[in-house]
Amino acid sequence: MPVEKVNNSSDLDAKVPSCLQLTSIGNLTLTSDPSHRCVKAKVVRKGPVISCPQRDDVEMLRAEIKEEDPLQSTTEHTSINVIFFDTLAKDFSQSVTQGDIVLIADFTIKKSPTFLRDNLHPCHLEMDNKDACIYVCPSAIPGPSRSEAKYIYVPLNKLKSKTMVNVYGVVTFFKQPFPSRGSDYCSTLKITDQSDVKVICTIFCKKLEDHPLIFRVGDIIRLHRFKAETFRDSITLMNTFGWSTVTFNGIIDSPIVPRTSSKSFYFGEADKRTVQKLRQWAANQSLCSDLNTSLSSVQPHMYFDFTCQLLAKAVMDSRCILLKVWDGTRCQHPLLKVAVAPDELEGECTLAKDKMNLTANVLVYDNHLEVARDLKPGAFLRFYNLHALLQKAPGQLPDQPEHLSFHLHGGTVYGRGLRSLPAETPDLLSLKSVLEKHVDLDEHEEVNDGTLLEIWYTPPESIGAEADAGPAYTVQTCEHNTQRITLAQVKRSTPPLSCHVRARVKKYLPQQLYQCLKLFCSKCKTMKDVPDDSAVANIFLESARDNQPCDEQWAATSSANSREPGRTISMHVSKDMVGESSHMQLIFIEGITLDEISVLSRDHKNLVPVRSENSKMTRMDLTAPFLFSGKKRYYGCKECSQNTFENPVFTGVETWDELAVAEVLGVQMMQYRFLIQFELDDGTDRIEALLWEDAERFFHISALDASGCQDLQDKIQTIMDTIQPPESSLEEHPWMDFCLSVYTVKDNDRKKVCYQITNTEIVKQ
Repeated sequence: MPVEKVNNSSDLDAKVPSCLQLTSIGNLTLTSDPSHRCVKAKVVRKGPVISCPQRDDVEMLRAEIKEEDPLQSTTEHTSINVIFFDTLAKDFSQSVTQGDIVLIADFTIKKSPTFLRDNLHPCHLEMDNKDACIYVCPSAIPGPSRSEAKYIYVPLNKLKSKTMVNVYGVVTFFKQPFPSRGSDYCSTLKITDQSDVKVICTIFCKKLEDHPLIFRVGDIIRLHRFKAETFRDSITLMNTFGWSTVTFNGIIDSPIVPRTSSKSFYFGEADKRTVQKLRQWAANQSLCSDLNTSLSSVQPHMYFDFTCQLLAKAVMDSRCILLKVWDGTRCQHPLLKVAVAPDELEGECTLAKDKMNLTANVLVYDNHLEVARDLKPGAFLRFYNLHALLQKAPGQLPDQPEHLSFHLHGGTVYGRGLRSLPAETPDLLSLKSVLEKHVDLDEHEEVNDGTLLEIWYTPPESIGAEADAGPAYTVQTCEHNTQRITLAQVKRSTPPLSCHVRARVKKYLPQQLYQCLKLFCSKCKTMKDVPDDSAVANIFLESARDNQPCDEQWAATSSANSREPGRTISMHVSKDMVGESSHMQLIFIEGITLDEISVLSRDHKNLVPVRSENSKMTRMDLTAPFLFSGKKRYYGCKECSQNTFENPVFTGVETWDELAVAEVLGVQMMQYRFLIQFELDDGTDRIEALLWEDAERFFHISALDASGCQDLQDKIQTIMDTIQPPESSLEEHPWMDFCLSVYTVKDNDRKKVCYQITNTEIVKQ
């Protein structure tokens, strides 16, 4: 039922049904039966309506109620928190004000998670039943109106741990919101005030738009309902129930315009005076020093803040986005041009600005991609901790100067990040006035296709008409709509880049194709060679020597003498599997050689080699396969697998495949992968490109299937003999279309450019 109002306290008492007993707050416990009880108390605190993540974002409101006559209570707890959910939260928010008397019934009693922090009742009440009863008697003395609302603000040097406070401060450091380990985003900032005490504030909130709108160091921020805590001997602030923030520009004489996502907040004359005082104090302390740098002032190797306008953007790959920006000033250094196809660029043409050294190409990486994807051309931006680097341009001669490039690296160290700025922000007035001086540049943006190619690509070098004659031996399966370029252009491009090329395979490594089959751990990213049979055979021999059969209570064991005197082969099966077909059983076998288990695996699907240690079963060294299944062998990662397995559970598994076996044994299974290096040649240049992530797609063959099938291995050899015919010249090799991914990796603290073949398949004959 909705909240019902009554005229006076006597009417409230009359509303108590005869089946309910009026109960003191102090007498409520977790073991109390709330079905025949009701509570009458005054509302001393009422929070806003917010969403509850633990209940699929259903609306909720928390209020604190206190008994009017605490002397009647038998305990010290006279106040308790009440949580209202769904429609009750809305009704309570609209109908009840601070100071009203309420009568509530049909509640549930739960343990309070905030008991140690707020020192209220160790329990709280929850109201979410459709039959819940809420009666309210308005207080005799009206509470303060919205326009007369009063808040008490605590100076930062007066903060005490475990208290809820409201504070004002000047921002001296901040980080843009970043994903936390949970489902929330986290903001971190440091503030100070006239007491000269600096306090760190941490804000967790699921919605990005609800985080503080901080644009620069020196901004003024107001925090409501934050909890003071002690961390490493210092006071810190953290948002809590019903929190809110409002920020203001910290520049003296700029308009005092509140910035907040809240639809309703109080801001009066006292607040204006507080902001003005903080602005003046911050200016005297030089806290509002401008860290923003214009493009004309940028020097190599510097980190700086940069306010600008977004002209165009392009997605380079899944790890990088290009933002083309300007601030109306001309850079004093040659600017690096980033190769990207015109049809992949979102936004206006920037050719005239590029020629005048007005456009900065900013490459954005990692955790900043989420913000960059949502940006629209024309938006105003501010980069924080942007890095200016010198790089060689494609095809640059040794005696020519290096070009300046801009990178927004991953992470949030030193407040690194970016954000869009509202067009009405006072900080943008000077930027807009500079940009207006270049309006006439738009008249020169019309260009033909030849000019586009000249700007966006190195002049194309011919690879001969022969390359375009006839079909290629491969096809590209990507969705990139990019023009094919030469290998010379690829080598002169700036990574990251995805591109299309046509080339021949001059040679490949390894020449012995069995060596191209690798084992890869998806967890620690380790890649290693498949162990040689002789090394695996030695592990089995060492395990079989002087082996004493293990004794496990969960296993049914059978033994047989081997051909070698004194060696016993033992087979163990879970007692839960006894009676099942041997093809369905998981068989643990010890005292066996590699040749013997290879023969047995032809007739048994799942054979696990084990050894005995102190009469207990344990796995063999993971250099050897942990599972034999037909002709297939499965290996585990030594670094990521559990050391031992104890009391394995075999029930509840419908089908024993390699994944189920690995889980029971605590093994991190390694995957079979192909790894081949191609030397590509198109007549303009040569590059070495790896084929591994998309190798199975390239050959139309599974690496796992190829590991145990000679026919498939022969098929791969036939494909490679077609790509590079034995004892043939390069001119006899077929042309092939490739999709290439160009990227950088760190090699001994130096960046190395690498090339990988992706989204490419052999044409099916």
